[in-house]
Amino acid sequence: MRNLIIIMGIISLFMHWYAFQGIKKLTAKWQSSTLRQAVHGGYWALFFVLMGSFAYAFYLRFSTDHATAFTQWTINAFLTYFVTILIFILVLFLEDMYRVVAAAFRLVRRPRGQRTEKLLPERRRFMSQLALVMAGIPFASFLYGVTKGKYDFTVHRQVVYFDDLPEAFDGFTITQISDVHSGSFDNAEAVQRGIDLVKAQKSDMFVFTGDLVNDLAPEIVPYIDLFKQIKAPYGQFSILGNHDYGMYHQWPSEAAHEQNMVRLKQHHAELDYRLLLDEHVTIEKGGEKLTLVGVENWGKGFIQKGDLDKALTGVDEKAFKILLSHDPSHWEEIVKHHPTHIHLTLSGHTHGMQVGVETPLVRWSPVQYIYKHWAGLAEENNRQLYVNRGFGFIGFSGRVGIWPEVTVLELRRKSA
Repeated sequence: MRNLIIIMGIISLFMHWYAFQGIKKLTAKWQSSTLRQAVHGGYWALFFVLMGSFAYAFYLRFSTDHATAFTQWTINAFLTYFVTILIFILVLFLEDMYRVVAAAFRLVRRPRGQRTEKLLPERRRFMSQLALVMAGIPFASFLYGVTKGKYDFTVHRQVVYFDDLPEAFDGFTITQISDVHSGSFDNAEAVQRGIDLVKAQKSDMFVFTGDLVNDLAPEIVPYIDLFKQIKAPYGQFSILGNHDYGMYHQWPSEAAHEQNMVRLKQHHAELDYRLLLDEHVTIEKGGEKLTLVGVENWGKGFIQKGDLDKALTGVDEKAFKILLSHDPSHWEEIVKHHPTHIHLTLSGHTHGMQVGVETPLVRWSPVQYIYKHWAGLAEENNRQLYVNRGFGFIGFSGRVGIWPEVTVLELRRKSA
């Protein structure tokens, strides 16, 4: 941990110094030298206060094994600062590339023996002003994301078509949420707005695809009465995610760890969620059937407890099957190649990394460099996957561009 903080400190110091070149240009023509020095001093004071707070927050997180409000907000401040400074220096860097090229041309064209012309052009104040404006965009975005965006619940509607969907289920709707991370919530009223949005969809079935808590089962207790409001005619079903196993918490004993899992399973029951642990249930409608399969967490590089074969035991090969599996890498690594055809898999886990851009023309998030399928619908080998962007948040206590999601899936039978 100490080495990580040192490395991040060195990188941040270099970035801060580089950005300072633009600050100096912006303030160079100020008439008041006192004001200029105050801005320069405040700029560096902010850096050292922020880095000191960040180091202390890391110490608290790893020494107490629990994220406090201080650590959460320090992480928010550091990420906001880091992205803002990064954009600022990228603009400056573009100008510096031009300055270097211009210097090279001057050197080539300079008469032999002449040494009077200055090779490297001066920085332009306009470019520092442009850098400041450009940096203001992510700053404002992150400020919104940590105050309002993390509770800006958004409904994503997706129609999913199948050749062999039982006719009685044509038009059947499923509302999905994932990654509640109740230990991160700090506004019960805002959470209630998200639950009201879920209830307003009036879907036939409700599913939750894992990570009810960050680490500890009691984290969900203050919100049980809220999430318990969610009801659906054909039932409420849930699975476990990687955080639900408490693997990121240092337990005093294995017995305490096991008791935490027992309590978490009890909380699922208190929520009126049928927790599926490598098993399946049959949903009947109009004399026809749909098989809902739920597995424990299976993730590439994460906990791999899920046993799909066990969950499929006794399932008719020809049955229409929907799988709940927390981590989309399970679909990528196993499900889409499995000898048993699973029509639709519902996952979460990625959160879209809680930061990104989603527009009709551009869809990007840093998480795409880790997960091939990180949000929305995917189809390969005649099998479909939907990845929910998550209902809550963890680590970074905010969302920027990737808003908390309530998914509504409508099953449709393809026309002949």
